[in-house]
Amino acid sequence: MKILALDTATENCSAALLSEAGCAVRERLLERGHAASILAMIDEVLSEAGASLAELTAIAFGRGPGSFTGVRLAASVTQGLSFGAGVPVVAVSDLRAVAQRVLIQESAAQRVLVCNDARMREVYWACFERSAAGLAELKGSEQAGAPGRVVLPAEWPADAAVWGAGSGFAAYPALAALSKGLRVLHGLHPRAAEIALLAVPAVRAGRLLDAAEAFPVYLRDDVVQPPADGH
Repeated sequence: MKILALDTATENCSAALLSEAGCAVRERLLERGHAASILAMIDEVLSEAGASLAELTAIAFGRGPGSFTGVRLAASVTQGLSFGAGVPVVAVSDLRAVAQRVLIQESAAQRVLVCNDARMREVYWACFERSAAGLAELKGSEQAGAPGRVVLPAEWPADAAVWGAGSGFAAYPALAALSKGLRVLHGLHPRAAEIALLAVPAVRAGRLLDAAEAFPVYLRDDVVQPPADGH
């Protein structure tokens, strides 16, 4: 199995090639220039792994939510590579990728709240739980909205330990007061390495997409006007 993964949804631009031999990774924090950088990173991880596009089992990409330009870029690059090489696609949530980073970094973590800054006084957010296989599984749905509307699942005990991650916590510090058991980890961006890992079960189960189905997920349609309520 060889899975090429890429992500450009945030300032962290990254590519990874996961195979039985390990995981080749390239990543860089960028203000701009993701388009040129991601193609070079893809070439580098393929070269390091001694693999070609035609040998890939699948191409996984961070499908959002995130920067609108960045999410579109990841989808379009994935479509181009998939069409050209005839390789199927797996779309992976960028929020889930952040949650997976937490589960890998914190062995005791069972519940994760991911909040990423969505600009316009909103956040992209979702809750995740550790599965028996150690993977982040979505609890409820992914949402976009005012920070004040973020809530933990009612099924989670009030005193449960919850790990928080994502750029939203730095942008809106009040999010840390959602629960007394909330422990916030700062500086965790989505990465191609976790996207590749999360794509493995889909590849094994045959849950693959054609290139034309490699769509970005924005979570909201209004990208110009701020919320009317001012929150």
